Amino acid sequence: MEQGSAATKRLAHEWRALAKREALADELIVHLAPVSDEDLMHWRAVVQPPATGVYGGGRFELDIVVPGTYPIKPPSMRFRTRIFHPNVHWKTGEICLDVLQAQWSPAWTLHSACMAVLALLDGPAPESPLNVDAANLLRTGDAVAYRSLCQMYTRLHAMA
Repeated sequence: MEQGSAATKRLAHEWRALAKREALADELIVHLAPVSDEDLMHWRAVVQPPATGVYGGGRFELDIVVPGTYPIKPPSMRFRTRIFHPNVHWKTGEICLDVLQAQWSPAWTLHSACMAVLALLDGPAPESPLNVDAANLLRTGDAVAYRSLCQMYTRLHAMA
């Protein structure tokens, strides 16, 4: 129970910091907040990748589940919006990102983890794929097909 209360205190601190930061209007992270005021262990984020990247114009929703051992252990993050990316599972939205696993540090926050996910979008790692089709396009050097599929699926699933 002690770990859970430490996690809750940390999350409450992050939530207050985000509320103060709201005035800065972070253009890449459109929304980051707990799903409900009663549960600080479950968050939602809406991220908007840079317009110049292959996902430009899209808005992607992330589901974030925070363990009771946070910030020692990383949150679990997955895409709720479908996205064509080598490091994101097409059906489940699971994300393969080192900072959400072995490279996690308690210095990271939910906001910085969302920024890391955004950085992954335009810097895929095809050597550790969850979407083999997307990874194979990059591995074989077919950047035109990769870019076209990313843009098509962004239009289909991430644009209003």
